[in-house]
Amino acid sequence: FALIAWVVGTLGLDAVTALGKLVALNYGGCVLIIAIMYVAILLLSRVSVTGFFRGMIDAIAVAYSTASSSATLPVTLRCTQRNLGVSRPTSSFIVSLGSTINMDGTAMYLGLATLFGAQIFGVDLSWADYGMIALLATVGSIGAAGIPGGGLVMMGAIFTAVGVPLETIAFVAGVDRIMDMMRTATNVTGDATVTVATATMLGEIDKTELASADDV
Repeated sequence: FALIAWVVGTLGLDAVTALGKLVALNYGGCVLIIAIMYVAILLLSRVSVTGFFRGMIDAIAVAYSTASSSATLPVTLRCTQRNLGVSRPTSSFIVSLGSTINMDGTAMYLGLATLFGAQIFGVDLSWADYGMIALLATVGSIGAAGIPGGGLVMMGAIFTAVGVPLETIAFVAGVDRIMDMMRTATNVTGDATVTVATATMLGEIDKTELASADDV
C-alpha cells in the first residue's frame, strides 16, 4: 500500500492505469506461455492436456497462493508422481532442477518490466538493447530465487545494462506480488510439463495414473 501511495503521490493517478496495464500484460503473457508452449509440448508428447491440468491443479493452486516455486516443490513432486504417474527418480531430478532454473514466467516478466520502465521514463532502445534484454532476462530468470519477489532482485542488472532508471523497480514493486503469483503458477506448470514430456520419452511414466487423472 505504501509503495502504491508513493507512486500515486509522485506520478499521479495515470500511474495506476499504467500499472494496471502492466499487470494485465503479465497475466496475458503467462496465459500465452501455458496455452501455446506448454500445451504444444504435451500434445507432441501425446499426453492428455486435460488429464495433466487436473493432476496438477493442487500444485498450481499452491504456487499461485504462495508465489514461491520452492515452497510448492513438495506439492509439485506429489502431483507429478501420484497423479501423473511419473517415476520418483525422474520427477525428483527434473522438478527439483526446474524449480531453480526453469522460470519462463520470470524471464517474460523481466523483459516486460524493462520495456515498461523504458516507456515510462522515455528511454529509447535500439535493436541491440532488445537483444541484450532478451539475453539478460533469460540468464536472470535462471539465477532468480524461487521465492516471492525473486524477480525484483534481478531487475537492476538488466535496467543498468540498457539505461533504464532503477526507480522503475520501486514503481513496479507495489504490484509485483500480484504478478508474481501468476508467474510462479506458470513456472510450476512448466516444470511439470517438462517432467511429464521427458518421462514419456524415457518410458518412466505410468499411463494408468495419467488416465485416472483424466477421468476425475
